[in-house]
Amino acid sequence: MIMISNDDGPRSTGLKALIEALKDVDYVTFSIPEGPRSGSSMSLTFHKPIRTKMISIAGVDGMIVSGSPADAVMTAHILFDKKPDIVVTGINLGDNTGLQDIHSSGTVAGALQAALLNYPAIAFSKKISEEFAFMPSRRAGDFRPAARVAAAMTKYVMHHGLPKDVSLLNVNFPMEISDRTKIMVTEPSAIKYDNYLDKRKDPRGQEYYWLWGKRMKEYPEGTDAHALLDLNNISITPMTLRNQVRLGGLEGLVEEVRSSIS
Repeated sequence: MIMISNDDGPRSTGLKALIEALKDVDYVTFSIPEGPRSGSSMSLTFHKPIRTKMISIAGVDGMIVSGSPADAVMTAHILFDKKPDIVVTGINLGDNTGLQDIHSSGTVAGALQAALLNYPAIAFSKKISEEFAFMPSRRAGDFRPAARVAAAMTKYVMHHGLPKDVSLLNVNFPMEISDRTKIMVTEPSAIKYDNYLDKRKDPRGQEYYWLWGKRMKEYPEGTDAHALLDLNNISITPMTLRNQVRLGGLEGLVEEVRSSIS
């Protein structure tokens, strides 16, 4: 069984395209937020009730949840009698390349929550035109080509699993896919935006700031942002839950602060 989640809610064009494509792969269900939850990251709802409702999208039955993508995945894990063989999220309206996006993305967080629950997981996102970034999803382009590729990737992982020490895949599609589009295995870029504060004044003359970021002109080779934004290719970024940082090198810090314990 394939379970889908997302952070764009039930009206997402990317969600519908993914459901349609995956119906030919295996039995499909979904557990998704009741509305858009972009940028919600790994937030879980502990301070208010979570409500659920069963609905149908594109002929597939699933659940909407009054919470975040991580809530949706966790709630389905607990409530669904049949457990999924794989959890996929998306297809997100907009790419999730670079650590700035990855760590804030609800789409990636849904896959991360699934990986924490020991499900193979893939997060799917698609670049859209910046002019449509905050427009209705029906104007975000044709998601069907990306959905067909996503279905093929999902089928492969269901049959072969993920590589050793890989917990989930973060996949990003360009706006257009053709037989010339390459598929590149990448690492996440560290910085994606040049951030700035736009200083403004409200009607009372009080200053306030609008935080925003402009995409950089180019990105390091081998990164997800370079593959997608510079080359218009498909990026597959393997991610792990294991801490790969070397544990040595902090002996001086430990020795220096040891005296503060007593």
